[in-house]
Amino acid sequence: MARLFGTDGVRGLANEQLNPLLALNIGRATGHLLNALEKGVVMGRDPRHSGDMLQAALAAGVMSVGCSVMDLGVVPTPAVAFASRRYGVAAGIMLSASHNPFEYNGVKIFGPDGFKLDDGTEDQIEALVRSDGSTFPIPTGRSIGRVCQMRQAVPDYEDALLQTSACRLDGLRVILDCAHGSASGLAARVFSRLGAQVEEIHACPDGANINVDAGSTDPRLLAKTVLHRGAGVGFAFDGDADRLIAVDERGKMVDGDCILAILGLEMARTGQLKTRKIVATVMSNLGLELALRSAGIELVRTKVGDRYVLENMRRDGHVLGGEQSGHVIFLGHATTGDGILTAVQLANAMVSRQQPLSELAQVVEKVPQVLMNVRVTQRDRIEDNQVINGAVEKAQLRLGQGGRVLVRPSGTEPLVRVMVESLDQQQAENTASELAGLIAEELGRM
Repeated sequence: MARLFGTDGVRGLANEQLNPLLALNIGRATGHLLNALEKGVVMGRDPRHSGDMLQAALAAGVMSVGCSVMDLGVVPTPAVAFASRRYGVAAGIMLSASHNPFEYNGVKIFGPDGFKLDDGTEDQIEALVRSDGSTFPIPTGRSIGRVCQMRQAVPDYEDALLQTSACRLDGLRVILDCAHGSASGLAARVFSRLGAQVEEIHACPDGANINVDAGSTDPRLLAKTVLHRGAGVGFAFDGDADRLIAVDERGKMVDGDCILAILGLEMARTGQLKTRKIVATVMSNLGLELALRSAGIELVRTKVGDRYVLENMRRDGHVLGGEQSGHVIFLGHATTGDGILTAVQLANAMVSRQQPLSELAQVVEKVPQVLMNVRVTQRDRIEDNQVINGAVEKAQLRLGQGGRVLVRPSGTEPLVRVMVESLDQQQAENTASELAGLIAEELGRM
């Protein structure tokens, strides 16, 4: 049986894989396991259509074991993490499928420290969800939980974002692409209060338009708008505003790798990068590693997933980490990726260095990267296949320090993912193609 929790909570097609009964049981298990009876939980959601239904079920589950629910309404995921830590509750629950289409939804759970639950605690919740429910308390009368609206959480979160800014942004013209998601309205208020001239696009959520041709997964209109308006920068969030992709004044996309380099170098310059190490995943471009190395900063790589980045940061005391997709974590300010926070920090770097984003982004010279997905029948046998392992080792030797090979099975699909980087584009394409063909032959082409 597949694990209920993935790398970013529980996720699935709303009302099918993630249905009200499952949400109810997740709520019961979370409230019971995390001893939320006295402290209660905070709960938020993004604006997708299924949020009302699933939040009602989740809240009912929490209340059925005697716990109170403090409803934050439609908020970014990092606002739930912030509230979990700020208000002394037992847990924070966020309903969102992040950058996925509106038909999907998900459940992310934060502990009282504002961090996502560890694997062990998730496994305990999952065991309770799959149980017969006989261990759950059944309070009656006044002991049943209630819901209250927590209206102060968003203003408090907004103020906390403002406090992370080291300077004013007066005169900076900013275009914000809110993906018709949780950042709508909120991001604009933050930047306006910092003095920026702000224009929003894709900021009219209707429940079904979240992430549609918008936001961090599709910043094309943002790029056109930045050029048309003569703006200094554009910021694109995803549906729950925990990731950021930027667009410079020339309309060129600046991804998570470039953002990590810019902010890492800025933090090193101001003495904030204590360990002189930045954490990213194996998918980050080799260009990021080379740019940091030239500045005496080490790039530490983890498995794919922001939770693995965060685990490494917390264990070894690093303060900056993230993913190519735009999840950026500032442990000095937040406990999870935060798109609005990242945008504020990037705007700060532009103002303090008195340089446009296009110039700051030149620090990373991207190495050509080729990605191939190979559909196979025996995905899980790749680690034990000596033919494939030998071919990967030989390919890495040919590429040398100017290239990189990564071969890994997908966690959810019958795929093996092949990634090859090389200073020579043709060499990268040829190497990836050769490995993909060998993998299909060895593991059974679909």
